[in-house]
Amino acid sequence: MTKQTRVAGIEVSKPDKELFPRTEDKKALTKLGLAEYYADVATVMLPHLRRRPVNMQRLPDGITGPSFYEKKLPSHFPTFVDSIEVNTSESGPQQQVVVNDQRSLVYLANQACITPHTWLSTSVDLDRPDQLIFDLDPSVPGLQAVRRATRLVGEILDDLGLVTYVKTTGSRGYHVLVPLRRSGGFDEVRGFARSVAEVLVRREPDLLTLEARKNRRGDRVLVDVQRNGYGQTAVPPYAVRARPGAPVSVPITWDELSRVRPDQHDVWSVKRRLARRDDPWRELRRSPQGLARARERVAKLGS
Repeated sequence: MTKQTRVAGIEVSKPDKELFPRTEDKKALTKLGLAEYYADVATVMLPHLRRRPVNMQRLPDGITGPSFYEKKLPSHFPTFVDSIEVNTSESGPQQQVVVNDQRSLVYLANQACITPHTWLSTSVDLDRPDQLIFDLDPSVPGLQAVRRATRLVGEILDDLGLVTYVKTTGSRGYHVLVPLRRSGGFDEVRGFARSVAEVLVRREPDLLTLEARKNRRGDRVLVDVQRNGYGQTAVPPYAVRARPGAPVSVPITWDELSRVRPDQHDVWSVKRRLARRDDPWRELRRSPQGLARARERVAKLGS
């Protein structure tokens, strides 16, 4: 019997190529398996991809081989893959991929794009983000510290009157996201995020840090707000990470924070999870918020 290698209308080349080798407790994942995963989760993933420029993390020989990030739209990409012109300081104007449908998402998987990294703004207005992200990155192994750090970020934002969403990164930490109204530019949003982080670091200096250099963090958790800049990216929900076992970045509820590890879910468990429960971020786009009042409140906390 001929093996079916067409997924969402895309003929998968080298379908049996292992992108993720077998581990002690996980089976290998082929390029065909990656394409099928993205086809399966497209319904819940595409709302977090549409209209956003994508930086493609490509690993042609799988996670054991070299990787590279590709921002510019390759000339050989088919016309059904949408793109948008962006202007970045390092390369000037260029076309970047935008994933607006299932076929394009699967096509990227066929190009060994394991992880699409998305901007925090959309084609509606590239200069005004509609997302604010806090990236909680632990400096040393262990869950207690990064979970407590994530909880603290959620609590202070709640005190500031903001609705927040949390997800695993599929790596070592968690992301806390605030949906925005596009009422401010990137510098304004990042400035607010840094003000919040500074308050937290003053309150919990033994737990938290803003120090980006790992050799200066000690065992503290980095509250990373640098993703909130023009042209910066974040891993979107349901993206596969280029790590052993094919872990996935997964939206969770705040109640699940104490139970779900950052790398707990993979391409196999995510499909089971979605079969038995709704996406915790399904209402995200219905709650955009402005930062004016929250900015006033955090300024008082920092004074």
